[in-house]
Amino acid sequence: MNCREMMEDMGRKARKASRELANASGNARQRALEILADMLESEAEAVYVANGRDLDAAAERGLDKARVQRLTISEKVLKYMVDGCRFVAAMPDPIGEIESMKKRPNGMLVGRMRVPLGVVAMIYESRPNATVDAGILCLKAGNAVILRGGSEAFHSNRFLADLMHRALEQAGLPRDAVQVPPTTDREAVAEMLKLDEYIDVVIPRGGEGLIRAVTEQASMPVLKHYKGVCHMFADASADIDRAVPIVDNAKTQYPSGCNALECLLVHRDVAERLLPRVAEALGPKGVSFRCCPESLPLMGEHAKAAEPGDWGFEFLDLILAVRVVGDMDEAMDFIAEHGSNHTEAILTENYEHAMRFIREVDASLVVANATTRFNDGAQLGLGAEIGISTSKLHAYGPMGVQELTSAKFVLLGEGQIRE
Repeated sequence: MNCREMMEDMGRKARKASRELANASGNARQRALEILADMLESEAEAVYVANGRDLDAAAERGLDKARVQRLTISEKVLKYMVDGCRFVAAMPDPIGEIESMKKRPNGMLVGRMRVPLGVVAMIYESRPNATVDAGILCLKAGNAVILRGGSEAFHSNRFLADLMHRALEQAGLPRDAVQVPPTTDREAVAEMLKLDEYIDVVIPRGGEGLIRAVTEQASMPVLKHYKGVCHMFADASADIDRAVPIVDNAKTQYPSGCNALECLLVHRDVAERLLPRVAEALGPKGVSFRCCPESLPLMGEHAKAAEPGDWGFEFLDLILAVRVVGDMDEAMDFIAEHGSNHTEAILTENYEHAMRFIREVDASLVVANATTRFNDGAQLGLGAEIGISTSKLHAYGPMGVQELTSAKFVLLGEGQIRE
């Protein structure tokens, strides 16, 4: 069977499984996720062994530090997966819920019923935990899913998919509701992106190059974000003692994340008090700074002059661009020009400034007085996420169970006809 035949077969199986899954009880879908959580705990050592094979191969291939970090299933990451399974399992079942039922003048009742999207395809790099996140969210929302992870996580993804198959079967659900192509051949991706007959939506998750390639090739809708260029603006009223640890966390807690801070904008009135403390806190952790002329003398030995390409750049590393601005309007104009609609934040003690920033800045998450790292499905109460959409249609921000459903109109009549 060649790649085209293989992917068409997977598409047909996914479409069939999606119908069965949508008609299954919410209790069965919940039970599958609970079983999966138990399996991840009981077979943790086997998970680490499979992941170890990928990490060994990554070392041989010389993968960069950021990709290895995303590839690793640590105890913390495994616990995150287990907790995500149980959290999502316990969420209310969205399928079949009728919203906004209203009575028309002719007596008809018109509402909207929450329904699955159908078949979701996800294409992603590294991050084997995304295999579980995507799987559990799609299953809870009644969708079948085809998961095409990167070749660097092949063994991890195959093992995690096997656990999901076993959990589905124990819950009486079709194992084809979750599928992972048994090949690392890139042709499989190209063929999958032609299957609009079977696949309703594709979600790419990874670097900008991957996402643009998927968008250009896909024959079905794509939910995406190209990159995460996240800014933080320290207003003139920012609390310095509170601001420094927030900036530190946003940059250093997980620098390769798409919600990591890439550029710090500082009001001129607070720059001389805030920036040296930022340099003192972040410099010893290995952060280097790309600075505008006004901020450069304030940032110490780890600073150098910024180049034009540093503004609006996603470093995904321990590098932070720093710029002094005259006021909030200048900061928001800069964000509008260089941001990526992902995550933007303000540090301020001025309530009106905070609310204006939240209203006017266009991003999937706008934050006041907290780290950008909170743009994450689990942190925002979704249990997990399948990705973060910056394309606005049909979702904006982290995509959880609700975002993996749609709503169809339903009409309850008593013999009404149209005049």
